[in-house]
Order: sequence, then C-alpha cells, then structure tokens
Amino acid sequence: MTNPINIGILGLGVVGGGAVRVLTEHAAAIERKVGAPLVIKKIAVRDLNKPRDIAVDPALLTDDPNEVIADPDIRILCELIGGVEPAHGYVLRAIQSGKNIVTANKEMMAKAGNDLLQEAEERGLDFSFEGSVGGGIPIIQPLKQALAANKFTQILGIVNGTTNYILSKMTAEDADFGDVLREAQAHGYAEADPTNDIEGYDAQYKTAILASIAFTSRVDPADIYVEGLTRIAKRDIEVAKELGYVIKIVGIGQDLGDALQVRVHPVLLPQAHPLASVNDVYNAIFLHGDAVGDVMFYGRGAGGLPTGSAVVGDIIEIARNIRRGATGRLGCTCYDQKPILPIDQLETNYYVRLLAHDRPKVLASLASIFGDFDVSIESVVQRALPDGDAEIVWITHRCLEANLRSALDVISRLEIVTGIQNWIRVEE
Repeated sequence: MTNPINIGILGLGVVGGGAVRVLTEHAAAIERKVGAPLVIKKIAVRDLNKPRDIAVDPALLTDDPNEVIADPDIRILCELIGGVEPAHGYVLRAIQSGKNIVTANKEMMAKAGNDLLQEAEERGLDFSFEGSVGGGIPIIQPLKQALAANKFTQILGIVNGTTNYILSKMTAEDADFGDVLREAQAHGYAEADPTNDIEGYDAQYKTAILASIAFTSRVDPADIYVEGLTRIAKRDIEVAKELGYVIKIVGIGQDLGDALQVRVHPVLLPQAHPLASVNDVYNAIFLHGDAVGDVMFYGRGAGGLPTGSAVVGDIIEIARNIRRGATGRLGCTCYDQKPILPIDQLETNYYVRLLAHDRPKVLASLASIFGDFDVSIESVVQRALPDGDAEIVWITHRCLEANLRSALDVISRLEIVTGIQNWIRVEE
C-alpha cells in the first residue's frame, strides 16, 4: 500500500451524502482495489449547522469552498453542488491548482463542460462525470472506452426518473397528471418546483452530454428541441394503449452523417420496444453502434446511493491513475462540429387526435388536406361521441414535421373541426 490519496468534496446533499456513505462503508474494499487508502480531508457545505442524514466528523466540514480548492494535499475534488455557477468557477480554479475532478453536475457539463475538459487535459489531469447521466447506470465510461470502437448512429434514453414515474403511474392506474405529480412530490421523486423535470430540461442536459460523446461532436443544449409532458392527457395514454403503444419522454439523438438531430419530447413507443417496459423511477439508455449493434443500459437513474456509486467509481479510477502516474488519458472526445437540424426537418411517424363534426365526407376532407401536404396516413380510428362530434385518431407514415405542422394549421381552422386535441411523434 502507498500513501493515502486525499479527497475534497463540495456539497453534502443527497448525492454528496451518498458518495460519503459509499466511501466510508466500503473503505477497506476500496483501499484494496486502489492499492492506497482514500481519505476524505475536507467537505464544503453551505450551512455548518444543518441536520444531516449521514454522520460526519464536524472537523471535516467548512463553509468556505476555498479551503477545499486551495488545499495542496487534496488530489481529487468532487463537485456535488449542482448548477452552473458557482460550481463552474470552483471547478476551474481546482483544475488550475492541479486537482483531478469528479462531478455529477449535468447542467454544468452540458452548458460549460467543454472548456473544463480541455483545461484538465492540457494539465494532464483526470476529469470524470459518470454520475451526471443515468444516476448509477454506467454509460459515460462505456461510451468512451469499452464501446469507443463504434460509430453510433442513434441513442434513445429515458433519462429522467420523475417524468417516467408519472407516465408509468398514469398508464398503469388510469390516473390524472396532477394527482400523480403530487404523489411523486410526496415520495421525494419530484421537487417542490418540478419545472426542470416535467418541462424536459433535466433530460435536455443529459441528452446533450450523451449525444456529444456518442457522436463525437459538441452538442449545445440550447440547440436541442425540448418538450415536456404537460400536454399529455389521460385520453392520449388510453388511446396509445389501445393502438399498441406506450407514451414515454425520451431523449433522442441521430447521426445523419453531415448533421445531427437531437431532441427531447414525448413519443409513442411500440409496446415491444425495449424502452417501453422501463417503468417507475428507472432509467434506460438504448444505443445502436455499427459494430456492437443494439445495446441497452438500465438501472436506477437518480438517488443518493445510485449516483454516489457512480461518483465513487470515478474516484477509484482516478486514484488508480494517480498511483500509476497516468492521469489525463481521457480528455474531451468532441472533435467534430456537426450542425443540429431544427425540429421541423425531422422525418418520423405521428399520432394526431382531433375532434370533428360527425358528418359524411368529414373524414375524406381531412385526409385530403393531409395529402395536400404530403402527409400519408397509415391508419385512422374514428369514435362517435354523444354530443354529435367524433374523435378521430390518425397514425401517419413517415413525413416531414414541417409538412405535418402546416397540415394541422389548415385543419385547425376548419369549421368542421372542434379542435386538435394533441399530436405526438411516434418512434417505430
């Protein structure tokens, strides 16, 4: 065994507490795996007097992050506070002071991770962020190492546990969105302000990270089309089930050769699709590589211990590299500059549900308008309603989204149409 490797931690919330628990409870096994003891030297917290679920020696705590960043004995700094600033500034200064970095900060990595990775690489330091996507699911390192020989053409990911829990409950129990959201908040699966989750922003950050690595091209989250689940009605879930589909919020990336298409939104998945059976707070990431074919990673996508597991895994790998003088091997792999296509250039299938007057020739009139915009219909189901209207559900063949939007704009202004209730992309 060699000298201890000192670790500094910024943040002792859910993830920080999970990482400390894993490091503490598995200390002996980790020491054998690394060949040196790992020692937590200092932890920066916002409030020294805050009650905590994990017992920590008060002598380790400080409310001054600079004590951790500037300590020359700390070799690995774990940033676990979240957000872009001040986290980005702290991490940059830590790199400049010679520290290897572990983070689980998805927003920082998606928005500002590129310069941090380059700074660490230039200084021969390790920078790992496995916990930023998929909680305890290993996905970043497999993409960078075990699967690095592949050219990936597609990724699909259920990467937000809150929205997956809500949609799973709505599907299984025929429940309303509002009721399930309140239940998710009561269980701690959703924040008091759930905007980041239900509007798709959390998945947007994670999809940007995955697409950047899988497609070796920098993906700015601002270029990713994002749509949350607030438009999904209980009736859409019922109809999807009748048609053999499941509704999920999915982050999708496609490498089209000279451009990328990256998006986050609800989709109808066939019930036989591998992602269709991913329920509750679980996450799953499905990829297609030219050599490996289809692969899927599945597991708990959030929580203190699952994400703490990923954080400590990164710490162990960096500690091994420190012992062997081999840090700085894995830098940024985003060496391409492919443009991101706008959503109106997407070609896929679509589900459209609308209400129209139940009269002769209405169906034919609507089908004719779809045809005028090169939208071909794969199937249509009409259900009479008691008020003299009819619910009409269309599934289209693959078509250009710009054409579908134009057709729906014309249809929505017809007197025979009571309203377009919803339209959702279909991933076959």
